[in-house]
Amino acid sequence: MQQPPPASPGDREEEIDTPALLIDLGAFEANLERMASLLRPTGARLRAHAKTHKSAVIAHLQMKAGAVGQCVQKVAEAEALAWGGVPDILLSNEVVGATKIARLASLARLARVAVCADDAEQVAMLEAAAEAARIRLRVLVEIDVGAGRCGVSPGPEAVALAQRIAASPHLRFGGLQAYHGSAQHIRGYAERAAAIAEAVAHTRRTVEQLKQQGLDCPIVGGGGTGSFTFEAGSGVFNEIQAGSYCFMDADYARNFDEAGAPVSTFQQSLFVLGTVMSRPKPDVAVVDVGLKAISVDSGLPLVWRQPHIRYVGASDEHGKLIIEDGATAPFLGEKLRLVPGHCDPTVDRYDWYVGVRDHRVECLWPITARGGFN
Repeated sequence: MQQPPPASPGDREEEIDTPALLIDLGAFEANLERMASLLRPTGARLRAHAKTHKSAVIAHLQMKAGAVGQCVQKVAEAEALAWGGVPDILLSNEVVGATKIARLASLARLARVAVCADDAEQVAMLEAAAEAARIRLRVLVEIDVGAGRCGVSPGPEAVALAQRIAASPHLRFGGLQAYHGSAQHIRGYAERAAAIAEAVAHTRRTVEQLKQQGLDCPIVGGGGTGSFTFEAGSGVFNEIQAGSYCFMDADYARNFDEAGAPVSTFQQSLFVLGTVMSRPKPDVAVVDVGLKAISVDSGLPLVWRQPHIRYVGASDEHGKLIIEDGATAPFLGEKLRLVPGHCDPTVDRYDWYVGVRDHRVECLWPITARGGFN
């Protein structure tokens, strides 16, 4: 059941019911333009990852800023975007199961869709669904470039699977999926660069071997918010799949740039707004943002621009704050912006974005692709 929005356009930020998911629209818009300006000289396209925002509204804004389409991780996310009018969607993951694959194939009547595969048996399933739907489905081969998760080995194994796809009258070989997810959060710049250099080498070799067999790669996709500059500048990748860049989070803020300083390419634009609901001690406050309101899988949230107030513990409905070094304590009922440790699963807890500009509510956007469904 979708919950009613926690605010109305024109409300002051302190009037928003909490917990609420806020977008600082100025920072968000700056992030979209910043990514476009960074990719423009490289020639790499942006296929922004909707697993972060889960919103057709944001997908359209990203495409207005230059993105060629969207990535998703689940069929349900693809459906929500296609139903919302997004015209080009890559399911950058494997899909298994007749029902899910049939749902994906049916979306080809609404949008240009593609999916990834790393197994010949899965390719056969996709082929049967495409034949039943009377479509030709684009299929990319996912290669393991170092993450050790999904993907066939680069080189001959990937080429053989691509040939299997290309030989089907119901499928179309769409290229390579070469995402190194775990490299996104390697803190040191040199270590992060080295991990992506290895991924680029694997991908380049596979692209060359595919060309030797007469197979071109319309899409060579990968890269994320933590590494996209390396992939975009490689001359191998032609699509970048960054997602978190539009919002950012506390975990990405822990990465370092070449000078050893925290990366500051993008601004923090996503917050969970909470209310101080208890002041049991002079140095303790409690907010109404607990485990049900914010993800802690990548660490506890930060209190925005208040380094002497630390979020130290979460229970289901409560977040405990410690006030350090004699800092001014928040008052009962005060609203605080919290920076989530991990933006993607935090977004998944909410039905609405509350867009604010200069601390006034400007818009409300539904989060239509949220939830644990597939």
